Amino acid sequence: MKYKSVFDIIGPVMVGPSSSHTAGAARIGLLARSLFGGQPDHADIYLYGSFKDTYRGHGTDVALIGGLLGFDTDDDRIITAEKQAKEANLHVQFIEMEEERSHPNTALLHLIKGDERLTVEGISIGGGKIELVSINDYDINVSGNYPTLLIFHKDTFGTIARVTTILGNNEINVSQMNVSRKEKGDIALMTIELDDEIGNHILEEVRTAEGVDRVIEMKES
Repeated sequence: MKYKSVFDIIGPVMVGPSSSHTAGAARIGLLARSLFGGQPDHADIYLYGSFKDTYRGHGTDVALIGGLLGFDTDDDRIITAEKQAKEANLHVQFIEMEEERSHPNTALLHLIKGDERLTVEGISIGGGKIELVSINDYDINVSGNYPTLLIFHKDTFGTIARVTTILGNNEINVSQMNVSRKEKGDIALMTIELDDEIGNHILEEVRTAEGVDRVIEMKES
């Protein structure tokens, strides 16, 4: 496990009571909002394991809502997130799931706004640290600690090389990279964590590269 600072070890500045069930949940909601490109109108949130068993007592519910509203882990408004959501016309429904997941602190968020849909699965691994493990049923492994590109692309020869060449030509260093696909030859998902944020001109180069279908930029949280 890599830590960026001493605060990753002692835990984040946060609204309590739990770093894993409150701060971690808020970060899952915040990163889901970032991937969605803003606030959804409706969110169905499926809770598994310990999240399901203790979410009311540990504030997991208001933390997830707060994250979707754009509140960071230390934002006092998390405490009144349900009221804030009503005022912001955000409707949230929690569904308790008996199914076991790979991690006990798991939340799956299905976000809706008009015709837009996004499903994000996140886990809270302790100390306020989280991982996003799935987006729209594609397996990923994103921490949110680094600027990240999520690139939906055609599963054809050369697409990955074209994207990495663009980054290399612009002297952008890759921290971690993963490719996930559902079926051979279909749309695949490339996730690239970067050491630094990239400029709009580089992002546009990636977006217009041959074989690239859609790009989501997630900034460091």
